[in-house]
Amino acid sequence: MTQVSTALTIAGTDPSGGAGIQADLKTFQELKSYGMSVVTSVVSQNTTGVKDVHHLPADFIKSQLNAVSSDMPIHALKTGMIANIEMMKVVAEWIPQTTAPYVMDPVMVATSGDALIEEEARSLLRDHLLPLTSVVTPNIPEAEFLLGEEIKGTEDMKLAAEQICTRFQTGAVLIKGGHLEGEAVDFLYDGSKMHTFSSERIDTKNTHGTGCTYAAAITAYLSQGAPLPLAVEKSKAFVTEAIRYSFNLGKGSGPTNHFAMRQEGVRK
Repeated sequence: MTQVSTALTIAGTDPSGGAGIQADLKTFQELKSYGMSVVTSVVSQNTTGVKDVHHLPADFIKSQLNAVSSDMPIHALKTGMIANIEMMKVVAEWIPQTTAPYVMDPVMVATSGDALIEEEARSLLRDHLLPLTSVVTPNIPEAEFLLGEEIKGTEDMKLAAEQICTRFQTGAVLIKGGHLEGEAVDFLYDGSKMHTFSSERIDTKNTHGTGCTYAAAITAYLSQGAPLPLAVEKSKAFVTEAIRYSFNLGKGSGPTNHFAMRQEGVRK
């Protein structure tokens, strides 16, 4: 029997389908990993912003985690929105029970600018969850928060990746350069070597869910046994095409296209 690769997302929802668990599961499906999910928060949002949030009780999140892990193999996992301290404690206690690679998308603010994590929970994320990660994938504002320092350019990004890895004992750090101008350059520091991934910058406002999609793609490739640098390289290509063929849907930042690789002329 063919072994099925499995990927678990622990995150909040997005009823508009562009971000959160919905984006993660679409990405897993496109990249041929069996997707599983644990919901942390039910979020009322669309392309224009967050309207309301309902956080699930920490005990129920724990129940979901145990239900999945007691029955199914987990070959890789990612976390997205973990909004408060109670949730983080549950996740931090559970993750060491699995040996699967752990990808953290340190979700703090939505594309629309809405906060997705309570202020007091940010330090717990930094101090207790980061050391458990195989790779953390901050954008520049998130990396600035983690370090408490400003990042102005690519040399600052590389230094920040090394500092986050060393200071918080992460497995690796991928800092994404989407907030800078010019070519879209990301840097992966794996604890000993710096890897550079670049792509053309696509002129579009339709970037809803790009961070979720990128991290989910890395998770999918890791679940299939890809080495981290290759997983990032392939995920960078995936999310670039998802942005290139993004949708003019909604009144705000439209969603990325999770089946962009199916577009004619796009190679998998």
